[in-house]
Amino acid sequence: MSKLYFRYAAMNAGKSTNLLQAAYNYEERGMRVRLFTAALDNRTGVGVIGSRLGLQRQVETFGPETEFSLEGLGEGIACVLIDEAQFLTHEQVQQLHRLAHRGGPPVLCYGLRSDFRGAAFPGSAALLTLADDLEEMKTICACARKASMNLRVDGEGRRVKEGEQVVIGGNERYRAVCPSCFYAEDDDEVPAPGLFG
Repeated sequence: MSKLYFRYAAMNAGKSTNLLQAAYNYEERGMRVRLFTAALDNRTGVGVIGSRLGLQRQVETFGPETEFSLEGLGEGIACVLIDEAQFLTHEQVQQLHRLAHRGGPPVLCYGLRSDFRGAAFPGSAALLTLADDLEEMKTICACARKASMNLRVDGEGRRVKEGEQVVIGGNERYRAVCPSCFYAEDDDEVPAPGLFG
Protein backbone atom coordinates (compact mmCIF):
# COMPACT_ATOMS: atom_id res chain seq x y z
CA MET A 1 0.00 0.00 0.00
CA SER A 2 1.22 3.50 -0.84
CA LYS A 3 1.93 6.19 1.73
CA LEU A 4 1.94 9.96 2.09
CA TYR A 5 5.43 11.20 2.94
CA PHE A 6 6.45 14.61 4.28
CA ARG A 7 10.09 15.66 4.02
CA TYR A 8 10.47 18.95 5.87
CA ALA A 9 13.29 21.27 6.80
CA ALA A 10 14.34 24.87 7.23
CA MET A 11 15.35 26.84 4.16
CA ASN A 12 18.37 25.62 2.17
CA ALA A 13 18.37 22.00 3.30
CA GLY A 14 18.24 20.52 -0.20
CA LYS A 15 14.53 19.70 -0.35
CA SER A 16 14.14 20.58 -4.04
CA THR A 17 17.38 18.82 -4.96
CA ASN A 18 16.18 15.69 -3.16
CA LEU A 19 12.80 15.85 -4.92
CA LEU A 20 14.41 16.20 -8.36
CA GLN A 21 16.72 13.27 -7.57
CA ALA A 22 13.73 11.12 -6.55
CA ALA A 23 11.95 11.97 -9.83
CA TYR A 24 15.10 11.12 -11.79
CA ASN A 25 15.41 7.76 -10.02
CA TYR A 26 11.85 6.79 -10.98
CA GLU A 27 12.21 7.97 -14.57
CA GLU A 28 15.59 6.28 -15.03
CA ARG A 29 13.77 3.02 -14.38
CA GLY A 30 11.12 3.81 -17.01
CA MET A 31 8.43 4.91 -14.54
CA ARG A 32 6.17 7.93 -14.96
CA VAL A 33 5.88 10.60 -12.26
CA ARG A 34 3.83 13.75 -11.75
CA LEU A 35 5.64 16.76 -10.26
CA PHE A 36 3.97 19.84 -8.81
CA THR A 37 5.09 23.09 -7.23
CA ALA A 38 3.12 26.01 -5.81
CA ALA A 39 1.92 28.44 -8.50
CA LEU A 40 2.80 31.37 -6.26
CA ASP A 41 6.49 30.40 -6.03
CA ASN A 42 8.15 32.28 -8.88
CA ARG A 43 11.74 32.41 -7.62
CA THR A 44 13.05 30.43 -10.61
CA GLY A 45 9.96 30.98 -12.79
CA VAL A 46 6.34 29.91 -12.46
CA GLY A 47 6.05 26.15 -12.68
CA VAL A 48 9.77 25.56 -12.18
CA ILE A 49 11.35 23.55 -9.40
CA GLY A 50 14.85 24.92 -8.96
CA SER A 51 17.58 24.03 -6.52
CA ARG A 52 20.46 26.14 -5.29
CA LEU A 53 22.77 23.65 -7.03
CA GLY A 54 21.40 24.85 -10.37
CA LEU A 55 19.09 21.93 -11.13
CA GLN A 56 15.79 23.04 -12.66
CA ARG A 57 12.75 21.36 -14.11
CA GLN A 58 9.49 22.64 -15.57
CA VAL A 59 6.56 21.05 -13.70
CA GLU A 60 2.85 21.41 -13.09
CA THR A 61 1.62 23.98 -10.58
CA PHE A 62 -0.97 23.79 -7.83
CA GLY A 63 -3.03 26.52 -6.26
CA PRO A 64 -5.84 26.50 -3.68
CA GLU A 65 -8.31 25.38 -6.36
CA THR A 66 -6.29 22.32 -7.47
CA GLU A 67 -7.88 18.97 -6.70
CA PHE A 68 -5.83 15.81 -6.31
CA SER A 69 -7.74 12.64 -7.15
CA LEU A 70 -7.01 9.18 -8.47
CA GLU A 71 -9.19 9.88 -11.51
CA GLY A 72 -7.37 13.11 -12.31
CA LEU A 73 -3.94 11.58 -11.86
CA GLY A 74 -3.89 9.50 -15.03
CA GLU A 75 -2.89 5.93 -15.72
CA GLY A 76 0.46 4.40 -14.91
CA ILE A 77 1.81 7.06 -12.54
CA ALA A 78 4.42 5.55 -10.21
CA CYS A 79 4.82 8.53 -7.86
CA VAL A 80 3.53 12.05 -7.16
CA LEU A 81 6.13 14.58 -5.98
CA ILE A 82 5.16 17.97 -4.55
CA ASP A 83 7.56 20.82 -3.84
CA GLU A 84 6.66 23.80 -1.61
CA ALA A 85 4.09 21.57 0.11
CA GLN A 86 3.64 24.09 2.93
CA PHE A 87 1.34 25.96 0.48
CA LEU A 88 -1.10 23.05 0.17
CA THR A 89 -4.48 23.50 1.83
CA HIS A 90 -5.69 21.15 4.56
CA GLU A 91 -8.23 19.75 2.07
CA GLN A 92 -5.52 19.07 -0.51
CA VAL A 93 -3.43 17.17 2.05
CA GLN A 94 -6.52 15.08 2.85
CA GLN A 95 -6.97 14.43 -0.89
CA LEU A 96 -3.34 13.32 -1.23
CA HIS A 97 -3.61 11.08 1.83
CA ARG A 98 -6.78 9.52 0.43
CA LEU A 99 -5.15 9.11 -3.00
CA ALA A 100 -2.19 7.22 -1.53
CA HIS A 101 -4.45 4.92 0.50
CA ARG A 102 -7.13 4.27 -2.13
CA GLY A 103 -5.05 2.65 -4.84
CA GLY A 104 -2.88 5.56 -5.91
CA PRO A 105 0.89 5.83 -5.99
CA PRO A 106 3.06 7.08 -3.15
CA VAL A 107 2.97 10.85 -2.62
CA LEU A 108 6.19 12.60 -1.56
CA CYS A 109 5.76 16.15 -0.26
CA TYR A 110 8.68 18.49 0.43
CA GLY A 111 8.36 21.78 2.28
CA LEU A 112 8.94 24.04 5.23
CA ARG A 113 7.52 23.14 8.61
CA SER A 114 7.19 26.69 9.93
CA ASP A 115 7.30 30.32 8.87
CA PHE A 116 9.54 33.21 9.97
CA ARG A 117 7.53 33.60 13.21
CA GLY A 118 7.78 29.93 14.16
CA ALA A 119 4.13 29.28 13.22
CA ALA A 120 3.04 26.31 11.12
CA PHE A 121 1.92 26.75 7.55
CA PRO A 122 -1.56 25.24 7.00
CA GLY A 123 -0.24 22.63 4.57
CA SER A 124 2.60 21.68 6.90
CA ALA A 125 0.28 21.34 9.90
CA ALA A 126 -1.96 19.02 7.89
CA LEU A 127 1.02 17.01 6.64
CA LEU A 128 2.43 16.67 10.15
CA THR A 129 -0.96 15.30 11.17
CA LEU A 130 -1.73 12.99 8.23
CA ALA A 131 1.56 11.92 6.65
CA ASP A 132 2.39 8.28 7.17
CA ASP A 133 6.12 8.94 7.11
CA LEU A 134 7.86 12.09 8.40
CA GLU A 135 11.51 12.93 7.79
CA GLU A 136 13.37 16.02 8.89
CA MET A 137 16.06 16.98 6.40
CA LYS A 138 19.02 18.68 8.03
CA THR A 139 20.85 21.94 7.38
CA ILE A 140 23.05 24.14 9.55
CA CYS A 141 22.84 27.58 11.07
CA ALA A 142 25.65 30.13 10.60
CA CYS A 143 26.67 29.30 14.20
CA ALA A 144 27.22 25.64 13.11
CA ARG A 145 24.25 24.18 15.05
CA LYS A 146 21.39 22.35 13.36
CA ALA A 147 19.03 24.87 11.74
CA SER A 148 15.34 24.11 12.22
CA MET A 149 13.83 27.62 12.06
CA ASN A 150 13.57 30.34 9.41
CA LEU A 151 14.23 34.07 9.87
CA ARG A 152 12.97 36.71 7.46
CA VAL A 153 15.30 39.65 6.85
CA ASP A 154 14.86 42.99 5.10
CA GLY A 155 17.07 44.48 2.38
CA GLU A 156 19.70 45.49 4.95
CA GLY A 157 19.81 42.06 6.60
CA ARG A 158 17.79 43.08 9.68
CA ARG A 159 15.30 40.63 11.14
CA VAL A 160 11.64 41.07 10.23
CA LYS A 161 9.31 39.92 13.01
CA GLU A 162 5.90 40.90 11.62
CA GLY A 163 4.11 40.74 8.30
CA GLU A 164 2.25 38.40 6.02
CA GLN A 165 3.00 34.72 6.41
CA VAL A 166 3.91 34.30 2.75
CA VAL A 167 6.57 36.47 1.14
CA ILE A 168 8.38 34.60 -1.61
CA GLY A 169 12.16 34.85 -1.49
CA GLY A 170 15.42 33.01 -1.17
CA ASN A 171 18.69 33.83 0.57
CA GLU A 172 18.06 37.56 0.17
CA ARG A 173 14.92 37.29 2.35
CA TYR A 174 15.45 34.33 4.65
CA ARG A 175 18.04 32.64 6.86
CA ALA A 176 17.91 29.08 8.19
CA VAL A 177 18.81 29.29 11.88
CA CYS A 178 18.99 27.18 15.03
CA PRO A 179 16.48 27.86 17.83
CA SER A 180 19.12 29.74 19.88
CA CYS A 181 19.71 32.21 17.06
CA PHE A 182 15.97 32.38 16.32
CA TYR A 183 15.24 33.49 19.88
CA ALA A 184 18.18 35.92 20.14
CA GLU A 185 16.70 39.22 21.40
CA ASP A 186 19.10 41.54 19.59
CA ASP A 187 18.02 42.03 15.95
CA ASP A 188 21.65 42.81 15.05
CA GLU A 189 22.56 39.20 15.92
CA VAL A 190 20.95 37.76 12.77
CA PRO A 191 23.46 35.20 11.53
CA ALA A 192 24.81 36.01 8.08
CA PRO A 193 25.03 33.11 5.65
CA GLY A 194 28.40 31.41 5.62
CA LEU A 195 29.70 32.97 8.83
CA PHE A 196 30.50 30.83 11.82
CA GLY A 197 30.85 32.29 15.27
